[in-house]
Amino acid sequence: MIMLLWVNPMPLVTIDIIAGGPLLTIQDGGRLKARRYGVPPGGAMDRFALVAANRLVGNHPDAPLLELTAGGVSMRFNSAMLIALTGADLQARLNEMPLALWQSMVAPAGSILRLGGRRGSWGGRAYLAVAGDLEAEWAVGGAGTCLAGGFGGYQGRALRAGDQIRVRTRALHGENGYRWWPADRRPPYCAHPCLRILPGPQRDLLPTAWESLLSQDFQLDQAASRQGYRLSGATLPEHQLSLPSFGVIPGAIQLPPDGRPILLMADAQTTGGYPVIAVVIGADLPLAAQLLPGDRLRFTETDLTTAQAAWAEQAAWLAAGPADDENSRLLAQAGALG
Repeated sequence: MIMLLWVNPMPLVTIDIIAGGPLLTIQDGGRLKARRYGVPPGGAMDRFALVAANRLVGNHPDAPLLELTAGGVSMRFNSAMLIALTGADLQARLNEMPLALWQSMVAPAGSILRLGGRRGSWGGRAYLAVAGDLEAEWAVGGAGTCLAGGFGGYQGRALRAGDQIRVRTRALHGENGYRWWPADRRPPYCAHPCLRILPGPQRDLLPTAWESLLSQDFQLDQAASRQGYRLSGATLPEHQLSLPSFGVIPGAIQLPPDGRPILLMADAQTTGGYPVIAVVIGADLPLAAQLLPGDRLRFTETDLTTAQAAWAEQAAWLAAGPADDENSRLLAQAGALG
């Protein structure tokens, strides 16, 4: 009998976690087909930043990478690796030199990446992609970390000091040059975002709550998490509406009886019994993903046509991918491009 042994030709390299910060996890494009089993979709909170980071280093758009929340993270690259960091500006420094966001670069062997914390008025999550296959636990149709279920990613938990990540990386050649993601092909990240919403299935049962949602500013409660944001700073009318459980999705705005709305996010449960008075459109979820406790936001009504057009526009940006022409590179280095 002839036995065939397949050997992965991609070299194995490692990254040592020195500090994990508030929350450092492996995430991917999510478990979009696992909801039937009661498993949250999960994946990156800011999926746009995830896809952009992966495309900058030549990975599959939904490949596993690192989601870094609020800073306080440091890690060592034990070999030279092609990397890209997208999302929020968390004062990233590579070997104590500022690391530019939304572009690819080679991290030298032994280099240390540190992220301090938010710079400026917005941003909560950054996404680090490494060219190659980041090893992660594949479970229930995805490799992202499901914290509630304790599976996926790295042993089903957040990364912490002493952990080591393994990557099957591609060899570095001359074509591993400078690539960047144009500023005019990114979501309009900002402080105090105005998120566009569509009416939820129970909007007509709670018309006063809907009007109040559109007319007030809200603030993320300290208990905000990947599962959802409890909103404070304004209260909607209390109610006693009782409903059987039904399916819910990230972006849904639930209204508990106390009138304090909850914006569901990536790790949201698959069913719930609170009325859903609104749903944030998919194109604005990256803006919501960059919020941290204490940040403010507001809502504005939109229509389905606008929501579909916004989603199509972002899909086109992601399909176009990064820029890598020489003129753009020189302009970016000169600071002419964001």
